[in-house]
Amino acid sequence: MRASERAYEILREEILDGVLEPGAALAEVEQATRLGVSRTPVREALARLEADGLATAASARVLQVSELTAASITALYELREALEERAARLAAMRRDPARFEGLRRRLQQTPAQLASGDAGLRDYYDTVDAFDREIDAAVANPLLTGALRSARLHSARVRRLARHNPERLRAAASEHLLIVEAIVAGDASLAAHASHVHLHLSLRHALASVEARQPDGHRVA
Repeated sequence: MRASERAYEILREEILDGVLEPGAALAEVEQATRLGVSRTPVREALARLEADGLATAASARVLQVSELTAASITALYELREALEERAARLAAMRRDPARFEGLRRRLQQTPAQLASGDAGLRDYYDTVDAFDREIDAAVANPLLTGALRSARLHSARVRRLARHNPERLRAAASEHLLIVEAIVAGDASLAAHASHVHLHLSLRHALASVEARQPDGHRVA
């Protein structure tokens, strides 16, 4: 793997996991030293992160991890609503029921998994990733799935706002299960509606989480 690719993947995962928090400076020299590579690969990695929207210019020379604000999260969910509701509808029309049956069984086990700590949380996120892959495979539309992948990159940051909220995680798993059951049944309208409900509740939780993180109770823009 090229040094720039490795630097990009490490920095991207640290941003998505919250290790590099919103607003954190991404200085070339510091990151090159930390990652054990020269400045050129880090510069290339930072340019890709900026293109992804995961990093923004803090000044003419300094990048920072993009902020998570109420406005940016709302904009993301507006996009997700358009893409994911359509994808769920198409998946219900084009699906291989057997593939989604396996996913349904995994989601049914989620409440027990989430009770087992960090390992169970990783299993849940793996199941969500599998859910996304099955939707993409069923939709079979490269343009739509490409747009979905871009939205999911940012959704991963928002999703992790719920990682310390077992109640929300269990609810989200139930919402995913309802979407899968609608797809298995071939009910396109129910699949789209279940996706709409899931996105509405996820947005509400994300906005509440971001607001709670603000000092002195100040609301975010």
